[in-house]
Amino acid sequence: MNEEELHLHFEELKKELDGKIDDAQLMKELNTYLNEYRVTPEAAKRGIKRKYGADGTSSFVAADTLSKKIAELTGKEMNVDITAKAVFVDKKQITVRGTPKTIISGILGDETSTAPFTIWEGENVELEKGSVYVFKNAYTKLWNERVQINLGSRGKVEKTEGVRVDVPERVITAESTEIKIGNIKDGIGDVTVTGRIMSVEQRNITVKGEPKVVYSGIIADDTGKIQFSAWNDHSLKAGETICVKSAYIRAWRGIPQLNLGDKCEVSRVDDSFGEIDVSVSKKTIADIIAVGGGLDLSVTGTVVDLRAGSGLIWRCPECNRSVLNGECTTHGKVEPVTDLRMKLILDDGTGAMSAIVNRQDTERLTGITLAAAEGLAKARGNSEVVSREVAGLIIMRKMTITGNVLNDDYGPMMIVDTAKIEPVNTAAEAEALYNEVEAAL
Repeated sequence: MNEEELHLHFEELKKELDGKIDDAQLMKELNTYLNEYRVTPEAAKRGIKRKYGADGTSSFVAADTLSKKIAELTGKEMNVDITAKAVFVDKKQITVRGTPKTIISGILGDETSTAPFTIWEGENVELEKGSVYVFKNAYTKLWNERVQINLGSRGKVEKTEGVRVDVPERVITAESTEIKIGNIKDGIGDVTVTGRIMSVEQRNITVKGEPKVVYSGIIADDTGKIQFSAWNDHSLKAGETICVKSAYIRAWRGIPQLNLGDKCEVSRVDDSFGEIDVSVSKKTIADIIAVGGGLDLSVTGTVVDLRAGSGLIWRCPECNRSVLNGECTTHGKVEPVTDLRMKLILDDGTGAMSAIVNRQDTERLTGITLAAAEGLAKARGNSEVVSREVAGLIIMRKMTITGNVLNDDYGPMMIVDTAKIEPVNTAAEAEALYNEVEAAL
């Protein structure tokens, strides 16, 4: 959609939302819906209005925010206040679709229940484990039938003084689920995991003015690997095999993490795994969809589409975010730098997923360099010609991609570390298909 049409829809939404979202964020979201996800203008506007409370639906209270206990949350709240204790807090730097970002995640608890939370704009937010906060204008979602609390650009966190919240202690029961690491997904409750410590490190942090140590690393078995973290020192060492009972799982955008909480039991056991390959884990897309995401996964499939936002793009020199018409949503008007990428849809017969391929692999796989792309765009007078050229070279090619898989409302997406084209024996595959069809007759 061209800039003039985009601006017309922007002005209409801006008037209806009446200050519920700042102009830069509104333009960014509208452009994402229309030019990246390729939905109709009506669907884009409906989605944005529903998100920010201007569609009049009964599930959203726009003027008077609801206050709820955690056990009352349904996963459909769009504007809710929650007063709860920070049971667990983790602030970290991440990369979202190639853009650096600070988020805060963890567990919130009140006298009725607990739930995982994520603060998506955590740059200027500080939370302390054990303190009580009011999460204002939060929204909730369901993931694996479990409520998740989210705080976006409209929300804010306020620390309460003199308010006491008693969180029921987690009870260890015989219902702890023994599970292989490759089958772990968010929301499955207490788990018992046996695996080999592949790496371990400790970080010194300050909580309520007191120094604390957080232990983290990678644990693996013969089905996969997972990140772990612990507040207590279990004297873990790389190379030893442990059994972890009553750990809990939380995930960021589909990537599960194993958490060794206060009620967790750790014991050393005999190692029966033999050689464990922690470099990559070969998966089908159906496997990934079932667990939500993971680290260092490898998938082989056919490129069936090239999404909008592929080919020649422009980035902010300060934060590396994509820019529209030379304007960054964070730094305003900038002198953008060019980049080259592919946003693929890969299908392996069990499902489909998105993948973002960086400049180096895009150049290697297509033979189109950044300089050549810039020259082609200049010669033709527009940048879309580059994505068309890339599409002609890559669609319907068989490819193996490896990287970390995230998960959001649009399904799994891999941030690709490596990618390669796989040779195809057309005659052999045609014969195999013929035999399969003949056997089904």
